[in-house]
Amino acid sequence: MRFARIFPILFCAGLAWIGVAVPSAPAQFFKSRKLKPASQSLSRQAPAKIDKSLESAINPGNSHVRVSLSKQRAFLMVGEEIYIDTPVSTGKRATPTPAGSFTVLEKDADHRSSIYGDFVDFKGRVVRSGVSLKVDSAPSGTRYRGAPMMWFMRLTHYGVGMHIGILPGYPASHGCIRLPADIAKLIYDKVRIGTRVVVEA
Repeated sequence: MRFARIFPILFCAGLAWIGVAVPSAPAQFFKSRKLKPASQSLSRQAPAKIDKSLESAINPGNSHVRVSLSKQRAFLMVGEEIYIDTPVSTGKRATPTPAGSFTVLEKDADHRSSIYGDFVDFKGRVVRSGVSLKVDSAPSGTRYRGAPMMWFMRLTHYGVGMHIGILPGYPASHGCIRLPADIAKLIYDKVRIGTRVVVEA
């Protein structure tokens, strides 16, 4: 039975070896596969929604934030009403975003990571990108430059916070909660040190 399946291929190979022109491999043995572009394979996140009717009602004194890890969404709220509903990208499996109840410990509009970034030369040109000071050593003649984390809102003493970042459609950060560039400042302006942030599974 197995020989019957492979005989046509062997026969064509033999003809080609002795110089007889043969068509390319029989079509019945190869099924064409239509591959999807990578962009279609990523989960599509609904864009951010802002309830403009709450804009004057919400302020740093009455706002709070909820983050859903499973939904990859964050919500800036006043009471039980949602002012901003936005997509996020939280920690990947190796470096998960911790669940629990937190408060904003620090606000820094132009924050840079103290762990993740690049090694640059004396002119500021990148020599090695995407490094971690936990595992990488700076090559001779270089210095560390932390990755930008604009509109940073710290949630833990070990570096987890909310800030601008890339949203690929799935958890991809080192533990932080990445926000869209056009949303991060809006949230930054409506929270204060002490604002409650609840992160749910």
